[in-house]
Amino acid sequence: MLATGDYPTHPIRQPDPIQADTTPTPRVLTIISSVLEKLVARNDKLVEVLTEQPDGLNLDRNGTISAPLGKSLNVFHGVRAPNISIPNYLERIYKYTNCSPSCFVLGYVYIDRLAHKHPDSLLVSLNVHRLLVTCVMVASKVLDDVHYNNAFYARVGGVSNAELNRLELELLFLLDFGVAVSSQVFETYCFHLEQEMLINGVDQKVERGISPVAVDEIVTDIG
Repeated sequence: MLATGDYPTHPIRQPDPIQADTTPTPRVLTIISSVLEKLVARNDKLVEVLTEQPDGLNLDRNGTISAPLGKSLNVFHGVRAPNISIPNYLERIYKYTNCSPSCFVLGYVYIDRLAHKHPDSLLVSLNVHRLLVTCVMVASKVLDDVHYNNAFYARVGGVSNAELNRLELELLFLLDFGVAVSSQVFETYCFHLEQEMLINGVDQKVERGISPVAVDEIVTDIG
């Protein structure tokens, strides 16, 4: 397992002037982008339907009011959806921060955990970008031996340093500080992402930037 709650004390890179990495874009970014784009499109339509209901309330199959749309993820909401697409945003994060591909898998795990812990709060176009940069940044602190600090990730993500600090803290509390991921869980999510692509007729494999053994040995303004 990874550290059970506390961050590893890895060296932190200082925010040098942003300079893009020229390494090829990992396949995992394409895979996660495809999965998230479909989810966000579906949820955006659902929110549009719900907002047309009286008081924005959710209705069950019998037309009975069940529960209001959750607000757990509201802190990640922007005033409007950013112009940059999910694939381009993930590619930007990867190229400028040079974090390992596994960080994106771990970031996806965090988003999925949020969906299970707060099922009435949806991943939509207004919050997906802020969630992504926050989740990937936290994942880099957990996985990578060397990582950039919050100020650098804020520049890359298009938010202020103060806002990203706040979003990071909010994410940790929403996850109950559950940032630990075992090698088995990590591999399960890789397999899930690959199966999602197969459904669309695309056979793509997720890069395993860190071996399962290595993972288990680790112990201790967009608007």
